[in-house]
Amino acid sequence: QVQLVESGGGLVQPGGSLRLTCAASGIDFSAVNMGWYRQAPGKQRDFVASLGSGGTTNYADSVKGRFTISRDNAKNMVYLQMSSLKPEDTAVYYCRTIFSSRLYWGQGTQVTVSS
Repeated sequence: QVQLVESGGGLVQPGGSLRLTCAASGIDFSAVNMGWYRQAPGKQRDFVASLGSGGTTNYADSVKGRFTISRDNAKNMVYLQMSSLKPEDTAVYYCRTIFSSRLYWGQGTQVTVSS
């Protein structure tokens, strides 16, 4: 059974930092691409960052230079280090992967950036 479990969200002031974690199970983790997406209230779910099995990274323009995606294949975890957070980064953040031609999402973790 494939599971993606996010953690690390919370309330942070503008300019602050958070690190999100996604723990994966039931997949050949080192062989799959992993991604982070986010969904703000009343908006569609948008791409944030991805990290391929070979190490290639991609970022949304809105987070370039502020967010960093990384992975630990030994622990089956992917991380999203977020810095210089802005109120517009407020959203539910989701972990995503495709394994055996099926799309999987985590349950999401809330990030709120507010003073």
